[in-house]
Amino acid sequence: MRLFLLLSVVAVLVTAALAWSKEDHEIFDLVSALEAAEGKGTTFYSWLDIPSTASSTEISRAYRKKSIQLHPDKNPGVKGAHERFSRLGVIAKILRDAEGRKRYDFFYKNGVPRWRGTGYYYSRFRPGLGTVLIFLTILTSALQYVVQSLNYKRDKKRVEEIVGQARSAAWGNKLTPGEGQRKVKINLGGKPRVDEDGNLIPGRMVDMVVEGSDVFFLDSDGSLHIVDDSTAIPPAIRRTWFVLLVTNLWDKYVPQRKSTEEGTAGTDEDDIDESQSGTEGSGTVTPKEGVNGVASRPGSGRGAATTMAGGRRRKAVRKK
Repeated sequence: MRLFLLLSVVAVLVTAALAWSKEDHEIFDLVSALEAAEGKGTTFYSWLDIPSTASSTEISRAYRKKSIQLHPDKNPGVKGAHERFSRLGVIAKILRDAEGRKRYDFFYKNGVPRWRGTGYYYSRFRPGLGTVLIFLTILTSALQYVVQSLNYKRDKKRVEEIVGQARSAAWGNKLTPGEGQRKVKINLGGKPRVDEDGNLIPGRMVDMVVEGSDVFFLDSDGSLHIVDDSTAIPPAIRRTWFVLLVTNLWDKYVPQRKSTEEGTAGTDEDDIDESQSGTEGSGTVTPKEGVNGVASRPGSGRGAATTMAGGRRRKAVRKK
């Protein structure tokens, strides 16, 4: 929700900036410079000492009168005399031009933007629609990457906590590993609750196996799935929305290339399967019982289980 709000604000600001012309930004700069030099609240009209309804003739007359007062020759050694005189000429030019005066009158009545300082850049570089879209794409992708990084750190911390709980339950507070395997139950979260009979039901408990420094999830079929830092999914640019979009479009509209790659991969997998079949058929492997009767069985290499720690899917690890 916050990300959507931020992107909305950026889009509105960019749209507003693009809606203003170079002449608008020139007016913004003049208003700022005039107030800084002559005092806050000074307007083009008040500086020329004319009403906002003055005619072109009245504006020209007021300009000539003011220019005599502010001419650098009349103000030798006065700091900023040249800047004030030049500013007067630009302001008079805007007010004597019908379109320029119309633009100024709009901001005179409604006020100029408070964040007009960015107008300096937009007055010199007017981004087009393509530039804005590229900017927003980079911005949103960068924000998504940041979110991925935060999730990665959270998942990694969660995995470390689970591994620590399992080791502590198996080997005690000193965490001195013993020999063989230890089967333990770990609470992965969820608040304890009381059932109708008044019995305390703990949170989400799962079976785990600890062997040395290794920690595994224990499946109902006896297979073991290792739990370590690699189960957390690290941030990757290839998983940002724009890269995923391009990849999906490429796979969708270039089917021939995709099918060729899949055919090659299928051939390689068949060769590997045949090789493995021949190897496995050469001998017989029997299960080995752990310390607490936990089967540590040879794996067939099939399937993968999603770790309950909030990470990626990992291949089952079966001890021989």
